[in-house]
Amino acid sequence: MTKVLLVEDDAAISGPLVRALSREGYHVVPVDTGEVALAEMANPLDLVILDLGLPDMDGLDVARAARQRGYEFPILILTARAEEVDLVVGLDAGADDYVTKPFRLAELLARVRALLRRAVVGGPAVVELTAQDIKVDLDAHRAYAGSKELQLTGKEFDLLVELIRHAGSVVSREDLMRKVWGDDTETPTKKLDMHISWLRRKLGDDVHRPHYVSTVRGMGFRFEV
Repeated sequence: MTKVLLVEDDAAISGPLVRALSREGYHVVPVDTGEVALAEMANPLDLVILDLGLPDMDGLDVARAARQRGYEFPILILTARAEEVDLVVGLDAGADDYVTKPFRLAELLARVRALLRRAVVGGPAVVELTAQDIKVDLDAHRAYAGSKELQLTGKEFDLLVELIRHAGSVVSREDLMRKVWGDDTETPTKKLDMHISWLRRKLGDDVHRPHYVSTVRGMGFRFEV
């Protein structure tokens, strides 16, 4: 059974989250301090949901300590700090994704599922990726919106693969540039924006109210789930 460590000191948030995650079939271990969380991390875990406003220490310090100790489980941050600089610091501290308070339960559960999908290792090779009604056949190098095949260029296809592979989570501009353009450091990031724009157009996305690919200012892009 998938084991989730929930680090949240507010019972009004922790209680409903424990019930919701348990209904999803996860074994949830709730703790309310950073010290207890770090001790619990010595046990096998699949995912950590981490509040930043803990009573004994900053959640960012908990995330940093977890990574310094070599723990590789995904970390999903819960935060009331909505400013971009705080979110960037959180990701730099070792978090994989974040949800800002107040949050919709459906969004949090979708992000949990996305992080757990990304963390699966050692299983059969993935040959098909799906998110919403978009399907990517990696072997055939084809992508579909419903039953309609999308006519994508090589770079557009590679961008779609990276975004869907991390669906529900932010993929930084730097990661997209590295994965799609490799070590070509001369490639301007303006080219990334141009290809994202073309990809959105082929997906039928509305740039003002994106259904598939959202821009996260100062950070990167997210394929919505």
